[in-house]
Amino acid sequence: MDRLWAPWRKAYIRPEGARKKGCIFCRIAKSRSDRREHVLRRTRHAFAVLNLYPYTNGHILILPTRHVKTIDALSDKERLDWLALAVQMEKALHKAFKPHGFNLGVNLGRAAGAGIPGHLHLHLVPRWKGDANFMSVTAGVRVMSESLDSVYQALMRVLNGAR
Repeated sequence: MDRLWAPWRKAYIRPEGARKKGCIFCRIAKSRSDRREHVLRRTRHAFAVLNLYPYTNGHILILPTRHVKTIDALSDKERLDWLALAVQMEKALHKAFKPHGFNLGVNLGRAAGAGIPGHLHLHLVPRWKGDANFMSVTAGVRVMSESLDSVYQALMRVLNGAR
């Protein structure tokens, strides 16, 4: 049997130290370690962060800063800020990685597939023709071509106007 070795992913299945209690997204919202947390941008009412378990390279989560479960729970200002940040991230992904398309999704509640149902988040997933290969179909495995740090650096260059 062939094996695909990815020892750097050990941190996801056996993290050092105890898991922190409470909402991971609220912890990231309060953190000031944007690089460590892979936070790409903060606005008054929202923030964008790389997904630690990406579907494709560049998979971004856009979250309201306030802990809410539904879109309806956002004020008009929060909702507009949240969606405006999604547009900004879409433009940055276009510039940095030139995807052929995007998937956008919001899973409301565990039954809808939300891994963290208590804190609303929008998935912005860049897609390329042929990005799903036999590994996904036959083995249920995604092959990621870049590390989170590499993707973060590329997007930060774009967001900071270096490209």
